[in-house]
Amino acid sequence: MARVFSDDFPHRIYGVHDHASRRAALDRIDMLSRLFDTAFILPGTKVRFGIESLMRLVPGIGDAAASALSCYLLYEAHQLDVPKHVFARLVVNVAIEGAVGAIPLLGDLFDVGFRANRRNVAILQEHFEREGLL
Repeated sequence: MARVFSDDFPHRIYGVHDHASRRAALDRIDMLSRLFDTAFILPGTKVRFGIESLMRLVPGIGDAAASALSCYLLYEAHQLDVPKHVFARLVVNVAIEGAVGAIPLLGDLFDVGFRANRRNVAILQEHFEREGLL
């Protein structure tokens, strides 16, 4: 991926993405969000959960580590140069999941149902489709 300097502020670097590289980045974010949020099925049910849900079962450190995984996806989204208002929606989803996820038991159940990373993928795809960039 090529990098260029912005004309309006020479110290800020923007990524330049063509259709193929943007699609590849979204596919990577989608794959990771599935792993983080819905990779497994609770046997005998239709309940899906991911690596983050398992991590959040470990008090304290598990919540922080799971939130760090979500922050990595935010970093990936930031590299796609989404507008600030779109990025803010992504951050709010991760913040909600992190805050509620810190509550013992209730937070674990919330994490399984809320799926911030899957929500964020949907927001990104919707944005790029609306802008005609996919």
